Amino acid sequence: MQQSRLTKEEYRQAKDLDAARKAGTAPAEVDDEGREINPHTPQFMLKAPWYVDNGKVSLKHQRAPEKRKGPKFTEEDNYWYARGKRAGPAATKYRKGACENCGAMTHKTRDCVERPRKKGAKWTGENIKADEIIQEVDLDWDEKRDRWNGYDPKEHDKVIEEYNQVEEARKKAKASELDKQGPTTTSEAKKIAGLSDDEDEQDDDKYADAADMPGQHVNQKTRTTIRNLRIREDTAKYLLNLDTDSAFYDPKTRSMRENPLEGQQNEDDIDFSGDNFVRYTGDAPQMAKVQMFAWQASDRGNEVHLQANPTQVAILHKEYESKKDQVRDTTQKSILEKYGGEEYLEAPPKELLLAQMFINNHTTVWGSYWSEGQWGYKCCRSYIKNSYCTGQAGIEAQKASQLIK
Repeated sequence: MQQSRLTKEEYRQAKDLDAARKAGTAPAEVDDEGREINPHTPQFMLKAPWYVDNGKVSLKHQRAPEKRKGPKFTEEDNYWYARGKRAGPAATKYRKGACENCGAMTHKTRDCVERPRKKGAKWTGENIKADEIIQEVDLDWDEKRDRWNGYDPKEHDKVIEEYNQVEEARKKAKASELDKQGPTTTSEAKKIAGLSDDEDEQDDDKYADAADMPGQHVNQKTRTTIRNLRIREDTAKYLLNLDTDSAFYDPKTRSMRENPLEGQQNEDDIDFSGDNFVRYTGDAPQMAKVQMFAWQASDRGNEVHLQANPTQVAILHKEYESKKDQVRDTTQKSILEKYGGEEYLEAPPKELLLAQMFINNHTTVWGSYWSEGQWGYKCCRSYIKNSYCTGQAGIEAQKASQLIK
């Protein structure tokens, strides 16, 4: 079909010819393979896409590609890439346009994989390498995505041979071990000859013991497994409280945000009190400040959106914080210059504060402990003011007295 713009006369002739072909008075159009094209085929089907258009009228782009026939991955078929092979004997002198390093014509100097020479083949004319074999392998859709495409099955023979050698060495080692132990029984003789039925099971157990599995450590002697992740004896978080009205457990994210034992036990004795603390760790608080800043800036008429342009919002928030600090420092400095009192900004040392004066070997002040309607010292739990501190011994005595009561 003609791709260039047609004149009015050429367009009229094309329309008349098309009408004649549809009426059957003119022969049908023939493609490049000699096949007749149905004149009633729509224009959008006849026109080939730009990436497969060869300038000729054809319906080849509408047909499924022909599958390759014949054997694959054989030396006679020459189907796969000939890696490391050279095409014939090497040239005797340097050819124009060849690699300046090795002298081959099939690649450029920047793509040469040979060792860089002090003087390349272009200047010495010696040791010119032969040209590589370059093949254009035509692969279909499935072959391009085949993970084993191009694999030589003969390579697996090496793996089998290696396993056979390991098996022979194992049998020899077992036979020598039984020879050292003394006379052998019939079952042991079968094991040496490789006729035992449970030999494979023993091998599997041996390899399973010696395997280093990810996430666990296996002790071969005690046959116990030490988990590096969570100890499986720990109670799962969704089993801490079986009440249906307790904290909700999300099985998809494996999270329980609220405390399942809230109000039931002392918080100091609870190992798990909810996953909500994770929401306030890391950069989460800073992210909340930036989001609040973006909302406030958007309310004031600025085109700021955290999700649409996070980099812009982060830069504007950083500039806002720096200007805010500058304004605060400037305001504070102006107030101090006007009214004075700069000497009172620094807090006095703790040694001059009466609240930090400890007497009688106490490490806390009177009134730091409260129990049973009485005040006392927290360091020794003594209710007598100005008494001598007894330390941990006083705490133990106080606990013992409560048990007696």
